[in-house]
Amino acid sequence: MTELHTDRSLLGTHMEAELTSQPEIWARAAEQARSEAPGLLPADGQKIAVIGCGTSWFMAQSYAFLRESTGRGVTDTFAASEAFVDRGYDAVVAITRSGTTTEVLEILQRLQGSVPTVALVGDTGSPVADIAGSVIGLPYADERSVVQTRFATSGLVYLQTALGIAVDSAISDASAAVLEPVAPELMAAEQFTFLGRGWTVGLAHEAALKMREASQSWTESYPAMEYRHGPIAIAAPNRVTWLFGDEPHGLAADIANTGGLYIHRDAAPLAELVRAQKVALERARTLGLNPDQPRNLSRSVILDA
Repeated sequence: MTELHTDRSLLGTHMEAELTSQPEIWARAAEQARSEAPGLLPADGQKIAVIGCGTSWFMAQSYAFLRESTGRGVTDTFAASEAFVDRGYDAVVAITRSGTTTEVLEILQRLQGSVPTVALVGDTGSPVADIAGSVIGLPYADERSVVQTRFATSGLVYLQTALGIAVDSAISDASAAVLEPVAPELMAAEQFTFLGRGWTVGLAHEAALKMREASQSWTESYPAMEYRHGPIAIAAPNRVTWLFGDEPHGLAADIANTGGLYIHRDAAPLAELVRAQKVALERARTLGLNPDQPRNLSRSVILDA
């Protein structure tokens, strides 16, 4: 990691405000889901696809696993740029914070009149609201920072609640996470690998993306059972392996043998994602980077025709 310094002008970022608001926003999203989700999301038993780009794709991965594993119906997930949605789906769900992402809009436009579509969106005044068949709006979870935190997690909380999955422990654990200081060894670490199992694989991918975007850190992410099939080769002292969700047998010992730092807490996986977001924010600050405006990135990818 490069030399550390703190730019005091970056202490009050949008990312910080949005990150720390998550427990409150999650409670609001869960309440909204309880009141409206059955009439908006595809019915149980329907075969659906869930699409998104970047962060939204990772949340789509988590939702797809949860929906299918709880017996609600076949649920596939695609990056919108690589989606194969002409497979007899009963409905397509799109996750998009901005509602302006080109690849998402193109798919929804193509499906108009042929396949029911639902958009989960932060900006309810965006073009997606006029294209999708149904709209689930979370405007209170929308963000000003380019780096997403609360919209993605709040959308997933909404979808979990719609599946009947309790989120109370996640809200409680996240309330503690936003107050905890970042450990010095995480500030100084050279490299991070995030792991997940089942629905938390998407969270692992998202944690790695946050660390790259906000702090330009070297990060990787994998399904936990794949880690010993090659990626563990880079584990070493001053490098971190961080697991979200259930721990595979023997993994902790294998990582210990590398000398790397292993993190696996008995906490809700979504709260662990909040902890990773906070590490990314603090590393960005210390490096003098602005997490609200990461280099080469914008709030939405809008491609030329």
